[in-house]
Amino acid sequence: MKKRIVAALMAATMTIGLLSGCGGKTTAEATSGAAGSTSDAVASDAAMADASEVDGTEITFWHSMGGVNGAAIDTLVKKFNDENELGITVNSQYQGEYDDSLNKLKSAQIGNMGADLVQVYEIGTSFMKDSGWIVPMQTMIDADSYDVSQIEPNLSAYYTVDNQLYSMPFNSSTPIMYYNKDMFAAAGITDVPDSLEAIGEVGDKLQSAGAGEAISLGIYGWFFEQLISEQGLDYANNGNGRDEAATAVEFDSNGAAKNILTEWKALYDAGYAPNVGRGGDSGLADFSAGKSAITLGSTASLKQILQDVNGKFEVGTAYFPKVKSSDQGGVSIGGASLWALDNQDPKKLRATWEFVKFLISPESQAYWNAQTGYFPVTVAAQDEAVFKDNIAQYPQFQTAIDQLHDSKPEYAGALLSVFPEARATAETEIETMLNGTEDVDTAVKNMAESINKSIEEYNLVNE
Repeated sequence: MKKRIVAALMAATMTIGLLSGCGGKTTAEATSGAAGSTSDAVASDAAMADASEVDGTEITFWHSMGGVNGAAIDTLVKKFNDENELGITVNSQYQGEYDDSLNKLKSAQIGNMGADLVQVYEIGTSFMKDSGWIVPMQTMIDADSYDVSQIEPNLSAYYTVDNQLYSMPFNSSTPIMYYNKDMFAAAGITDVPDSLEAIGEVGDKLQSAGAGEAISLGIYGWFFEQLISEQGLDYANNGNGRDEAATAVEFDSNGAAKNILTEWKALYDAGYAPNVGRGGDSGLADFSAGKSAITLGSTASLKQILQDVNGKFEVGTAYFPKVKSSDQGGVSIGGASLWALDNQDPKKLRATWEFVKFLISPESQAYWNAQTGYFPVTVAAQDEAVFKDNIAQYPQFQTAIDQLHDSKPEYAGALLSVFPEARATAETEIETMLNGTEDVDTAVKNMAESINKSIEEYNLVNE
C-alpha cells in the first residue's frame, strides 16, 4: 500500500488542474488518483468502537466552505457539539479551497493525517479512493446497519464504486439554465429552449428583444462533461472509469465532443454566445446585468444571482440544456463529499460516523439547503418545514430538484485519474477553437490526445 501511496503522490505533482464542479469553489488542484478497482487501497479492516465508548472523544473536520457556506458549517458543528449526548467534540477547521485541503493531506504523515473527516470535491474522488488513507463510508454503513435508501440515489451513485459508497455526499449541485423571463416575454418566446441547438433557433428573437447576447456561456470543463452526459454518452472508456481505471477518453470516438463543439461554435459564429471567459461563474455577470438572456450555472448560484439581479427582471430556471433536443441523457452532480480518514482509532472512527449521520440528517440537510442552495442529501429533508419554506421563497430551486430526480444514476459521470488537468485541457481547446485558431475536429483531436497522454503517464506510475 505504501508503494502505491508514494506513486500517487509522485503522479500528483505532474499536473495542476483548474476549477471544481460546484460553482467555482476552487481554482486549482493537483491531479486526483486512478479510478477502478484497487482493493489494496481500501482500509477494509478498520474497526469502529461502540457509541457508548466515545465519551470525551475529539475529532477534527477539515472543510473548504468559506463565507455564508462556512457560517452554515459553523452553525451545524456548534449544534452537534452542544446537543450530541455521546460526549463527542468536533473541531472544525477551514482549509481554504478544495485543492488546499487535499494538498495538505498529501503532505501529512500517513497514519496521522491531522484530520478525521475531510471534505473533498467530486473530481478528487479517484485520488481519495485509491490513496490508502480512507475508511469507506460503506464500512461504517454496514457496521451500523444504516439505511442508505435515505440518501438521494443520484447523489450516492457518483461516489459508489463496486457497490461501495466510498464517501458521503454533502454539498451536491447540478448545473441549470437561468433565463430572463422579461426578455423572453418581450421576444414572444413561450417555450424555453432545451438545447444549444434550440437556443440558436431563438437567438435572433432574443437579441431583437434587447439581449446583447442570447446566452453568456462560460467556458467550463464541468459544462463540457454535462453536455456529454446529456447525450447519454461516456466521457471515458471502461464504463466511464467505473468498471476499472480509464485508459483513454471516449468522447472523441463516440462523437460526443464534436457534437458539443459544433453547436457551441455555431452559437459563437452567429453572435449568440460570445467568449465570456473561462470558469463556471464567467457568464453570470452579463446575465445579472441584463446583458444576456440566458446563462448556465450551478444550482448553488441561485441566491447569488437573485441578489445580483435585485428585482431588475424576473429570473426563470430550466433544466441544463442538451446539445440537440433529441438527446436522451441526463445530468451528473458536482460539489463535494465527506471522507473518513483511517487514523487507526476506533473511537475517532465512531465519533466521525456519528457526526456524519448528524450532518446528513433531515433537519441538518434542510437547514444546509436553505442556507447554501446545495441539494438536501437526505430525501426526508424535503419534508422539513425549513425546506418547504425555502422552496416557497425561492420556487426556482424546484427546477434543480426535478432535474435531479429526472436523471438516472447511470449518468452519474466519469471517474478519471487526471480530471482536474482534463478540465483545464478541455477549456483551453474550446477557447482556442472559439478564437479561430483551430477548427472543431482539431480541437477534439488535441483535447483527446492531451488527456490520453496524461492518463497513460499516470497509469504507468500507478501500475
